[in-house]
Amino acid sequence: MNAPRVLGVRRPGRLLAEAAALLTAVVVAFPLYWMVLSALKPAGEIQSTRPRPWTLSPSLDSFRRVFEQQDFGRYFLNSLLVATAVVLASAVIAFLAATAVTRFRFRFRTTLLVMFLVAQMVPVEALTIPLFFLMRDAGLLNTLGSLVLPHLAFSLPFAIWMLRGFVRAVPEALEEQARIDGASHARFLWTILFPLVLPGLVATSVFSFISTWNDFLFAKSFLISDTSQSTLPMALLVFFKPDENDWGGIMAGSTVMTIPVLVFFVLVQRRLVSGLGGAVKD
Repeated sequence: MNAPRVLGVRRPGRLLAEAAALLTAVVVAFPLYWMVLSALKPAGEIQSTRPRPWTLSPSLDSFRRVFEQQDFGRYFLNSLLVATAVVLASAVIAFLAATAVTRFRFRFRTTLLVMFLVAQMVPVEALTIPLFFLMRDAGLLNTLGSLVLPHLAFSLPFAIWMLRGFVRAVPEALEEQARIDGASHARFLWTILFPLVLPGLVATSVFSFISTWNDFLFAKSFLISDTSQSTLPMALLVFFKPDENDWGGIMAGSTVMTIPVLVFFVLVQRRLVSGLGGAVKD
């Protein structure tokens, strides 16, 4: 007799939660919709003083201008190389570092963990100028290495903290059993522990990929004269003109930039959900 009343009490709350989730999804998706819509609108509709949330005459002229831009393929490849290098390097280093601070006891371990948190609190803008002089002294200006190293440094603290929970969740008895069976520490690390923390690695890789792929500040600061090393965000500057900005080209270029991120997210979404769930549980 109590079941119907319980369901009746829960149902309004559930409907409210679903409505809030739907409203949040609409608010988040609307800028993406407007970006794609603006990329498909002809120039006359984009410049209209009465913008409409639809178009009856979609056009691909903006995308044509983007792909006809000189060295667009090189910019795309540069962005892909930098993002891939940061994702792979941060995954391996963060996994080893998280294992070290979780499984081993050594001096200043707690201090090291606190330093990881402090590193997350420092604004990127405050470190841009010091990093510029550092890259200049190291001879890395106008190279892709000047983008890989800073993004790697900024992504590691978050990745280590997140993976630390996954490594801690693996019972130490499992490692002891593996040693009894004759497995070395390296074999346990890569054949047993690594697959178990893979969802966490995927979750951290998504954040590393997005932040690196969309980077404009470091690319603008460290790639000064060699345009062959430019990345996709720098390519959008071509459409910003002194007299009148090409908003169709800007929106089309932004849409092209968004596609790899969406593809990467779709490929890893299952492991990403499990990874974030594991992090929250920890």
